Amino acid sequence: MVIPAAVAVLALFVAGYFYSHRAPKLTDKDTIVLADFINTTGDPVFDGTLRQGLAIQLEQSPFLGLVSDERIHDVLRLMERPANTPLTPELAKEICARNASAAVLDGSIRRIGSEYVLGLRAKNCHTGDVLAEEQVQAARKEDVLNALTQIASKFRTRIGESLATVEKHNTPLAEATTPSLEALKAYSLALQVATSIGEDAALPHGKRAVEIDPKFAMAHALLGRIYGDMGESVLSAESASKAWQLRDRTSDREKFSIAVSYDSQVTGKLERAQQTCELWAQTYPRDLNAHGFLAGLIYPVFGRYDKVVEEAGKAIEIDPDFAFGYFQLAFAYTYLDHLEEADNALQRASARKLAMPELSLQRYDIAFIKGDRAGMEREVALSRGKSGTEDWISEREGFVLAFSGHRQQARRKSRRAADLARQAAQPGRAVLFETGAALWEAFFGNAPSARQVAALELSKDRDVEYGVAFALALSGDSGRSETLANDLERRFPEDTSVRYTYLPAIRALLALNQGEPSKAIELLPVSVSSDLGAPPCTFPGFFGMLYPVYVRGQAYLAARQGAEAATEFQKILDHRGIVVSDPIGALAHLQLGRAFALSGDQAKAKTAYQDFLTLWKEADQDIPILKQAKAEYAKL
Repeated sequence: MVIPAAVAVLALFVAGYFYSHRAPKLTDKDTIVLADFINTTGDPVFDGTLRQGLAIQLEQSPFLGLVSDERIHDVLRLMERPANTPLTPELAKEICARNASAAVLDGSIRRIGSEYVLGLRAKNCHTGDVLAEEQVQAARKEDVLNALTQIASKFRTRIGESLATVEKHNTPLAEATTPSLEALKAYSLALQVATSIGEDAALPHGKRAVEIDPKFAMAHALLGRIYGDMGESVLSAESASKAWQLRDRTSDREKFSIAVSYDSQVTGKLERAQQTCELWAQTYPRDLNAHGFLAGLIYPVFGRYDKVVEEAGKAIEIDPDFAFGYFQLAFAYTYLDHLEEADNALQRASARKLAMPELSLQRYDIAFIKGDRAGMEREVALSRGKSGTEDWISEREGFVLAFSGHRQQARRKSRRAADLARQAAQPGRAVLFETGAALWEAFFGNAPSARQVAALELSKDRDVEYGVAFALALSGDSGRSETLANDLERRFPEDTSVRYTYLPAIRALLALNQGEPSKAIELLPVSVSSDLGAPPCTFPGFFGMLYPVYVRGQAYLAARQGAEAATEFQKILDHRGIVVSDPIGALAHLQLGRAFALSGDQAKAKTAYQDFLTLWKEADQDIPILKQAKAEYAKL
């Protein structure tokens, strides 16, 4: 009997060896499509909720890659199916195959007596082979979320993830989200509606989720994102702060997202947000959001457009259908004056049939820089009737008109853009559009109109407050401007843009108003991040680029330092891709002429004045700065 016993031991050893050394069912390059749970309990609270709960659990894994709902809706659109089409196992399998994913994962819940039985099965969507199958029971309805946590953990180890990462990143669902099925259902519905219909329509469901469970951190974070996209920065900051306070009730992955949102929307401390994103990308290499935040929110403010290109490229590598990544590539290349590469990024997005308002805006901007009037008109025509696009394009048309001195037409366009934004339930964006108009008036020397527009648009929004304070200072209203600057400093003491761009620019203007050009120059030390960076007000407000440079140039003019002033205004002219159609791009020619005249170089001064007057040859003749320019040129 000794030999059979030894054989048995050997068999167990061999079996254990091959089990522990088996090839993983999935690799860290594969992606999975989640189907809807088949719910035969008759209780609608499980509809959509369990799929979302499972997604949250699986997204804790650094190993697994889930196909996003946005991508699923893109595939449905190509299949000419509505975005809210139920994801049956059969349809999920087809989406899986079309997306070149590895597996489809479908779940089920049924009731046996008073108990609930949850099932989970992963199939190779090309061969139909079952890769893994799990089943767990829940004694009560209240235990279903715990059962979902168990089945997700079992699936992760069964499909090939290491036990170490499962144990490290495995916050129970009730702790990572909410113990309330009803709250989780409302949150799931908010996400579904946001993706399929729009974030405005998702707002009531997000509010419902936090009404049911006020401690639901991820629901507060979702509201913060929705409010932010709507331009409601104050409400966005409130929700982001609540999510931050409750961040211990989330998964490790969500903690990263909440921390970055808090520092970008509340404190403005982008140095810390950068560190968080870098750790996030290291912990979750397959998460494109870390790279997306770096490319879209952080590196632009620091003027690191080379890093924007790098991070956007990483995000696109993770998800080739990440539309925002192509926009990030396009605007970074535009800012770097690499228009061919910017066009290429937009063409790649079009080839994948990706569409979003920002891509249209970038095409319009590039067409303007190239002098491609037909390309600009094409984007205008394509934007008509499209909520969320037409208002932005109308605002861009206003800037183009202002760039060439068509003040009255520009104001009509900005009013139309603001009206369209309000109709699209984007009041915050509307105020930013009007703030841009106040700045035009101030730059044009039309102080009464600048003050009037600015007074109408006072807001607690950080970027609006900056724009209004800048316009008021530029138009000579130092008292109100200083009040707003002090308020910015009090409310945003750690904010990167406020500390290094907004306050220095405003206070330098205030110093000029007091006849202290040397102080203004000291307040604006030369730095790449402050000079070439894209402050948050740039998008969607589209103002603020290179404003510190422009103010520094004016300070040098006031200090009678012509050569130094010329350097600053030439810097604006040398970065056409950054300025695009902001009127300072035209006014820089005039200011350069003044700088050369001050330096005694009459020939260069005449050329610069002529360049400005050529740009403004059909401008409204009553603009104060144009009258001044003509008088100065005549004296030359």
